[in-house]
Amino acid sequence: MKRDVNAELVQALKAAIGLLEKEQYAQLRKDVISICDYVANPIYQIAVFAPFNYGKSTLLNAMLGSRTLPIDLIPTTGAAIRVGYGDELKTCITLTDGTHINSRGTDILQQYALLDEQRCMRSDVASVDVFYPHPFLQTGVEFLDLPGTNDRQAQDELVRDRLLTIDLVVQVLDARKLMTLGERENLRDWLEGRGITTVVFVVNFLNLLEADEQKEVLHRLRFVAESFRSELPPGISNLYRVDALPALRARLKGDVAAAQTSGLATFESALQNIAAVQKEEKDNRLQRVQKVASQVKVALETKKQAIAQEVAAAQAKHQAKIEIKQKAETLIKQGFQASSSTFQSWLYLPKLLERYQLEIILALQQGSFSSWQEQFKLAVLEYQKAINQWIDKACDFFNTNHPGTLSIAFPAAPQISLPPPPTNTTKSSNNDITPVAIATGFGWLLGGPVGAAVVGGVSYILNQNNELEQPEVTVDYQQQITRIYTEVAKDYLTRFSEDAFATLYQYEQTALLVIGCQKNAEKLEVNEQSYQIQLIENLLENLS
Repeated sequence: MKRDVNAELVQALKAAIGLLEKEQYAQLRKDVISICDYVANPIYQIAVFAPFNYGKSTLLNAMLGSRTLPIDLIPTTGAAIRVGYGDELKTCITLTDGTHINSRGTDILQQYALLDEQRCMRSDVASVDVFYPHPFLQTGVEFLDLPGTNDRQAQDELVRDRLLTIDLVVQVLDARKLMTLGERENLRDWLEGRGITTVVFVVNFLNLLEADEQKEVLHRLRFVAESFRSELPPGISNLYRVDALPALRARLKGDVAAAQTSGLATFESALQNIAAVQKEEKDNRLQRVQKVASQVKVALETKKQAIAQEVAAAQAKHQAKIEIKQKAETLIKQGFQASSSTFQSWLYLPKLLERYQLEIILALQQGSFSSWQEQFKLAVLEYQKAINQWIDKACDFFNTNHPGTLSIAFPAAPQISLPPPPTNTTKSSNNDITPVAIATGFGWLLGGPVGAAVVGGVSYILNQNNELEQPEVTVDYQQQITRIYTEVAKDYLTRFSEDAFATLYQYEQTALLVIGCQKNAEKLEVNEQSYQIQLIENLLENLS
C-alpha cells in the first residue's frame, strides 16, 4: 500500500501540537496524534459504525462467515474490536497497565469486550484484537467493530476518535428508522466535517418491511447517500442493502444462493474493489490529513494572534512606562538641577562674603564662632536636604541603587593670636606680645616685631617694624584687629566655597547618571514570544 503523504507535513503537525495548550485543544491534539499514527499504519482498516442494535456485529460475522464477534439482543460491544488476519481464531486483550491476555477463540470477549451491568465500557482495557484466517483479511485489511453510538458519551467519543483513522467507513442504517437526527448530525460532524468521505451506507432490516415500504425506504436513503460526497472509485455505489441476520445464517449453512439474495455478496465485492483501488492510490489519506492540518492552522493562527496581542500590549505598557519614566526623569532632573543651581548661587563667593563675612568677624570678636558655625551648617544643611530629596525620589521611583547623600565639609574653625595693644614704648621687644585666644581650630601665631597669621597655608604677616606694630604709624589698633578678622573670615568662606563647589560638582556627575539612564534601564523581554511567533509562522508555512 503506497503511503506518499508528505513526511514533512506529519512532522509539522507533531511540532504544532506541542505549541497548543493541552486543555484548550485537547481534542485537536488527540486528532493530530491519531492522524499521524494513521499515516504510518500500512493496514487498510474498514470500520462498521452505527447506533446500538443496528446489526453491526451481525454484519461483520456474516462477512467472516462465523460467529466470531459477540451479538445479542441488547447493546453489547463495549470496546473497539479489531479483526485482523491470523492462522487461527484467537483473541488478544491489552490492558491499560500493559498486560497482554491471549486466548484461543473469542470466549474471552464476553469478559473484556462487553458492557458491564451499567452498560459502561471497562476502563482497564486498552485494546481488543481478534485474529481470524479469512482471505480478505490476508490482503492487508482489518475490520473494526466499533461500540454502538447514542447510548453513552464515552462510547460516542471513542467512536468519533477512531473514525478519523479509518480508511473506509461502513455506516449501517436501520430501514425501520430511516436516518434519525443523531445519525444526520454524526454524518455531518463526525464524518463529512472531518474530511472522512470514504463512506458506504448499508441498509439493514429491509427484509422486515413490506415490498412497497422497501421501495420507499430505498428511494429516500438513495437520496441521502447521493447527497453525501463519498470519495469512492468510479462505478462503485455508496449504498447497499444487506440483510445481516439472514446473510449470517446463510453463510453458517453454506447457502450461497441465500447469501446472494441477502445482498452480502454484492456488498463484499464492492468492499474488495474499493480496498484494492485505494490501497494503490497515492495520497489516498492526504485529504484526511489536510483536514486536520487546516484545523491546526486555524489554531496556530489564533495562538499567533494571541501572542502578537500580548506582545503589543506588553510593548504599549512598556512604552507607557518609559514615557512615565521619561517624564519623571525630566521632572526629577529639573528639580535636582534647580536645587543644585540654588545652592551654587548661594555658594557664590561674593554672595557668601556679602552675607556672612561681617557675621564671622563679629563672632570672632565675641568669641562665639562655634555658635555661628552651627547656624551656618544648618543653613547649608537645608540646601543639602533639598538636593538629596530629589535623589531619594529618583532612587525610589526608578528602583536603583542610591549614589549616597550629598555631604558638604566645613573648614575647621580658625584659631587666632592677636598682637597686644600698642604701649607708650617706642619699640617693644618680641617677648612683650601676649597672645589672646579668640577661637579654636586654626593656629594663629604672632610674636616679636613680626607677627605671623596662618590659615590653611595662607600667612598673614604683621610686622611690628613696618605696618602694624610700629607705634610711629598712626593706624588705629582696632583697625588692625578688624583687618585680621576680615582676612580670616574671607579665607574661611573662600575655602568653604571652593570645597563645596568641588563636592557639589562631583555629586552632580554621579547623581545625573542615576537619573539620566532610567529610560533605558528596563528592557522589554519578548524574546520567548518572538521566538514562538517565528516558530508558528514556520509551521504555518510547512502546513500550507
